[in-house]
Amino acid sequence: MKICKRFKSIVVTMALSTTLVLTACGSNESAVKGPTGDTSNGKTEEVASWEPTKPVEYIAPANPGGGWDTLIRQSSRTIAEENLAPQNFAAVNIPGSGGAVAWAEIVGDAGNPHKLFAASPPIILVPLTGASQYNHTDFTPIARLNTDYSVVLVKNDSPYETINDLFTDIKERGTEISVGGGSAAGSMDHVAIAGAAVEAGIDAKTLNYIPFSGGGEAMTNLLGGHVDAVTTGVGEAQGQIESGELRALAVSSSEPLAVLPDVQTYIEQDIDYTFDIWRGIMGPKDMPEEAVRFYEDMYKEMVETETWNEISEQLGWINAYQNSEEFGVFLDEQFEQFETILEDIGLVSQ
Repeated sequence: MKICKRFKSIVVTMALSTTLVLTACGSNESAVKGPTGDTSNGKTEEVASWEPTKPVEYIAPANPGGGWDTLIRQSSRTIAEENLAPQNFAAVNIPGSGGAVAWAEIVGDAGNPHKLFAASPPIILVPLTGASQYNHTDFTPIARLNTDYSVVLVKNDSPYETINDLFTDIKERGTEISVGGGSAAGSMDHVAIAGAAVEAGIDAKTLNYIPFSGGGEAMTNLLGGHVDAVTTGVGEAQGQIESGELRALAVSSSEPLAVLPDVQTYIEQDIDYTFDIWRGIMGPKDMPEEAVRFYEDMYKEMVETETWNEISEQLGWINAYQNSEEFGVFLDEQFEQFETILEDIGLVSQ
């Protein structure tokens, strides 16, 4: 039962008191009706005027096992378990070219309110290196959800005990040492390790980076001995670290992470470097405004649920929600920042 604030006033008639109570309690139904006409979810009638009418195609622009795939599947699970939408969010993997294959398909479906995809720094980095003709401005920002950090992995029996052991070997042997990642050359994982290498005194152009179609494939190739190390997100690597198959040399956070308390940061190993991996959701260009409002509100509610916070704790994700407008501004800022970084380390021409 809703309890109203006691009025401190002179005695009035019963009819007037009733009117005041109703007004103070906010009983105007039209201001709080949800999609089905009830008041349970607190959405305004304007926002509730649209909701998905068929299953949402929910795209991870990479193979299963990577960060995009994990975000899509775990958020889809949360949306279903918390009953946040009237339709299913059907996970679909469209791998290739660091996300460019999926983006090329999505860009041709402008205005479709039933198609969403996972996004992270490659949506900016891949176009900057010329590997995609489409960039973040060709899509609709929906919501930023969280941030993660990059981790460098080796096999459990690797001779490298610290990140400086790996970097020293790269300085001495150059391209003989290979570092794999789950994104295209010049994209997120490449920039993450190249930036750290530069800070350690390595010429980024001598770094032998091997791109794979997702963090899962990169780690599989590391286990198979096809690369010497892998850089990927903490969230997607945590299972392999905990199982003992892979060992972490460094994490790109400014302080040690609770989920990897025994892994030193770059900073703790005298390399002044940090790198954030944000993740969010975008849709095709020209999505109806009412659809954008529905989704951004849905995700805001999602990141506050117990289900999502338990998942985030397990995966080492840090909630960093932004609505559509805020996310759009953030993307523009990231574009400027990454353009400068790529020029500085020689991955694009100035």
